[in-house]
This record gives sequence, structure tokens and C-alpha cells, in this order.
Amino acid sequence: MSTHALARGFTLIEVLIALAIVAIGLGAAVRATVQVTSSAEQMKMRTLAAWVAEDRLAGHVAMKSWQAPGVVSGGATQASISFAWRETVAPTADPAFRSVAIEVMSAAQPDYVLARLVGMLPAPARAQ
Repeated sequence: MSTHALARGFTLIEVLIALAIVAIGLGAAVRATVQVTSSAEQMKMRTLAAWVAEDRLAGHVAMKSWQAPGVVSGGATQASISFAWRETVAPTADPAFRSVAIEVMSAAQPDYVLARLVGMLPAPARAQ
């Protein structure tokens, strides 16, 4: 028997390789988490913008408003977030209806459309 016992354990190279693998895995996990968070925020903004558009169209239908053809813009707040909206009213082939196209953008980025909604407005009923 030799006087030196066999050393048991990991070499420095093995430990460094294991740490490199763990670091690559953690880096990928962090990147995936950031992308999921960003996607969730974008989906939240698009959902809120769609609600603003639906609210605008529902308001026209409820008020039985007959909009003149043209473009109108304004602002709205949904869940404490400011949005800008633009409505384009156009005549249709049927004179009893008008087309309303509503675009909603973030107030901070008015050039980027988050939601679009197109609806039809009926002409108000005539009293007889």
C-alpha cells in the first residue's frame, strides 16, 4: 500500500465547467423572463386600448349620434393610463349607415396604433 491516499473530489477544471453551464442556463432563464414580462405589458396596453375603442363606439350607438364624415381625435384614460384616439367617419353605400374607424394609441407614442375598431352607425330613426 502506498502512503498517499487517493484524493477524492472535483478538479478545478470540472468546477469551472459546471459553473459555466449554470451561468449559461441562468442567463437564458433571465432573458426568457424579461421577454414574458415585456409581452404581458404589451398585451395589457393592447387590451386597454381595445376597451377605449369599444367604449367610443358603444357611446355613439347609445347616444344614437349621427356623425358627420371626417376625422375627430381626442384622449381617454383607462386604468390610469392615458390614450389618444382618432375616429374616421365615412359614408357607406347605404345612406342609412356610416362607417366609423377608431384607432387608439398610447399618449406617449401617438404614432403607434395599439388597437383598431371599425363599426357601423345607423341613421337616427325619424319621428312620424
